[in-house]
Amino acid sequence: MSEAMVVPGFEERTAGIDGTRMRYLVGGSGPPIVLLHGLGGSATNWNLVAPILARRRRVLILDLPGHGRSEPAPAPGGLDSLAGRVAALAELEGMLPAAVVGHSMGCEVALSLAARRPEAVSALVLVAAGGLASAAPGARAWIRVATALRPSRLPARYRHRVARSRVLRYAVFGWWGVADAGAMSEEAVLGFLEGPAHARDTGTAGRALLRSDTVAYLERAQSPSLVVWGSADRLTRLEHGFEYARRLGAPLRAIAGAGHLVISERPEELAALVEEFLDRVGEVDELPLEPEALG
Repeated sequence: MSEAMVVPGFEERTAGIDGTRMRYLVGGSGPPIVLLHGLGGSATNWNLVAPILARRRRVLILDLPGHGRSEPAPAPGGLDSLAGRVAALAELEGMLPAAVVGHSMGCEVALSLAARRPEAVSALVLVAAGGLASAAPGARAWIRVATALRPSRLPARYRHRVARSRVLRYAVFGWWGVADAGAMSEEAVLGFLEGPAHARDTGTAGRALLRSDTVAYLERAQSPSLVVWGSADRLTRLEHGFEYARRLGAPLRAIAGAGHLVISERPEELAALVEEFLDRVGEVDELPLEPEALG
């Protein structure tokens, strides 16, 4: 097995959580924050954002069960099962309550955690959330095919070549993931292709996403919340972001010219929005923010 990619400034650890050996990374010091990747991803999806946040915070990023270098769960479970393992891991590290930031499917895991264990989530940030979009027939078919055939395994095998080639970056990420694949850094490409190279079971999480009731999670989540979206997201459109914000009574921040993988396209801007929000939450003693939408 090739050497694992580690985010600069972070320490790699493993722990057994509910019968599943999970790989995770921790770094920085200060108030705790947990970052959750999307379907088929891994902790290294956050390799550009996490070091920025770690300047002021204790950051935990992990491979969800079956993803990256974490073992598959011994028994299939829904998003609540994933959220439970996230909470147990954060608790093991002494990082609860924590701000929780999700990307794509990671948003649904974060929402599940906020709905089931509100005392564990001090604040919630949803970045390009995928739950509402996944209810569409076309999206459901795409999730089934993607988790069954795992087309990302081939570019993951040649990830260093993809990272160095503008043409290959467009072929892998251009049609769905980013607004300008040619502008992706090598670090961003490697961060997104590290997980598929080692994942053993993304199908369980995909099926859990298809069974999830995002609306119910949104109704039960009470944590102060922020919604962030890429204005050029072709996988989960901006109108879904407005719906998340409306249901949560949360502000929406649209990052101009960014696609679904906004966490790699605009890491500095995203980190600044997260920091601004968390600082503001602290100033108002964790009261919910008034809805507002900015382009």
